[in-house]
Amino acid sequence: MGHREVKRVPLDFSWPRGEVWEGFLLPERLQEGKCPDCENGYSPHGQYLHDLWYGYVPFDPASTGSAPWQITDPAVRDFARRNVERDPDFYGARGAGGGVAVVREAFRLASMWNGQWCHHLNQDDVNALVEAGRLMDFTHTWSREDRWQKKDPPFIPTATEVNEWSLRGMGHDSLNAGIAVSARCKREGYADRCPACEGHGSVEKYPSQRAEAEAWEPAEPPAGDGWQLWETTSEGSPTSPVFATAGELAAWCEGNATAFADMRWTADEWLRSFDGGDTSTDTLMIADQSGVHTLGPQ
Repeated sequence: MGHREVKRVPLDFSWPRGEVWEGFLLPERLQEGKCPDCENGYSPHGQYLHDLWYGYVPFDPASTGSAPWQITDPAVRDFARRNVERDPDFYGARGAGGGVAVVREAFRLASMWNGQWCHHLNQDDVNALVEAGRLMDFTHTWSREDRWQKKDPPFIPTATEVNEWSLRGMGHDSLNAGIAVSARCKREGYADRCPACEGHGSVEKYPSQRAEAEAWEPAEPPAGDGWQLWETTSEGSPTSPVFATAGELAAWCEGNATAFADMRWTADEWLRSFDGGDTSTDTLMIADQSGVHTLGPQ
């Protein structure tokens, strides 16, 4: 996904720089009202479990049959060591204080993780995630040639394996949270969704509002002869003035813009990219029939 793109807009196009283009935003009339009975679509029990997952309410590892994390556990110590090594000044780890800083950080991490259900799943929780097609790091193999391939025979990780994995790398995401919450609600005999909004977290202000919102499509800014750089990190907004020629925009970009991340290009490189040229092995700006040129890793 690119972080920058060039749009061909009218020379007198005057939409404020840094402000998301109105055509990319759902109109206010289609925005539903807040559900009066829930925070985010969960039933009361579902909301409680959601809060347990993230540690917003008190959680005891024993409630899932899990052992508390200790500062001596390798996964905890490794994480603490990486944090300290990444910013030794912040952790006061210069000189002989390094070992003490790691222990102090390990204690902080263990205390935090012991208060979150997401790091203390039981086997039922793990089975629900596997059944939903999650935890592919365990259940599949991956290669550049074959991509993800399911293990044969099928493999189901233990709760211990998953809980340790949750402390490394990316760990669980919000999808895993939702799956685990819904599955546990079902096992415990509770509804998982708010009956007032049916899990949407919002309610229609008038009949068929939701259907209208789902049918809504974003609209590009008007097309024209001008050249302008836009960011796509948000819904999309202009970041440069409008120029009459690609060369003028390229010259402006050289001193005022980055291609993506913090990479800077010369005016020549910017200009070549506007024509769809490949300027490096990792970046592309692609011109298509709509007059939109998308920049960034592909």
